[in-house]
Amino acid sequence: MRASAVAIDAVPSLGRPGGRTLQRSLESWRHSIAAAIPDASSGSYDSSVIPPSVQPWARCDPGRLRGLAGVLTDIDDTLTTEGQVPMGVVAALAALRAAGIPVVAITGRPMGWSLPVAADVPLAAVVAENGSVALIPEGEGVVRTEYADSAPVREANAKRLAAAAARIVREVPGATLSRDSPGRVTDIAVDHAEFARLDEATIARVVALMREEGMTATVSSIHVNGWYGSHSKLTGADWIVWRLFGRDLAAERERWLYVGDSTNDEAMFASFPLSVGVANLLDFAERLRQWPAFITTHERGRGFVEVAEALLAARGG
Repeated sequence: MRASAVAIDAVPSLGRPGGRTLQRSLESWRHSIAAAIPDASSGSYDSSVIPPSVQPWARCDPGRLRGLAGVLTDIDDTLTTEGQVPMGVVAALAALRAAGIPVVAITGRPMGWSLPVAADVPLAAVVAENGSVALIPEGEGVVRTEYADSAPVREANAKRLAAAAARIVREVPGATLSRDSPGRVTDIAVDHAEFARLDEATIARVVALMREEGMTATVSSIHVNGWYGSHSKLTGADWIVWRLFGRDLAAERERWLYVGDSTNDEAMFASFPLSVGVANLLDFAERLRQWPAFITTHERGRGFVEVAEALLAARGG
């Protein structure tokens, strides 16, 4: 998604006052998806770059999917297509919810950007800023915000983040902070592929400077993110699954499925036996060190829908 977190025409209000209500039954969800989401295949990719350990998602044994406790997913270029959450993805998420399969988004996007996503998209929660902020919908557009770090820690880190950001912009030609930076509270982000275009050498320089500043640095499909602290997508997932469901995610990783699209999903791919990359993950083939177990035929939001189709079929939906 680009300037606005949720495109006005892409996501309904889900029953919020004055808005349209999403009313999708399990019987109609396939029609909704087919009619409302672009069909982008991965036919332009060279499949020879995929390691033999990575299987097509269509080959996943349905028996492995029937007992899933839930789904964890990235947002950008995983749920989204061309910067929006398409109605087909919304319909798929609603169908998963109706089938008793909760979906939690784990993203590097900022708290401010993620708030309307948590409010308007049928997700159990959004963990933003790479594991540091939990956004939990409470109904009627109300979202509870919780933090991994205390207020004094966040305040101290904010000064260090500002200094690090100023150094990167000053020392790396072409480096600019992401347009969603005003909504960030625990990290910084440099745009490399959303509105700006940085080459591989420049991205590597940004990462190096972040690490010189003592930060954790990761590269998503659109941003280079940096932060202080030990939180990550994986710790954020552990936190939110315990917070929402009282379940020890570390003890049952095989009962959860993760979907992602970029190098900043590698730790999640490594941690979950049922990990899936949407087809545009192959954009990062040369940089990937940890691949998922499966890869979809389709890209971005349509790839997530492909995953949802299999989960619902395994449940008999």
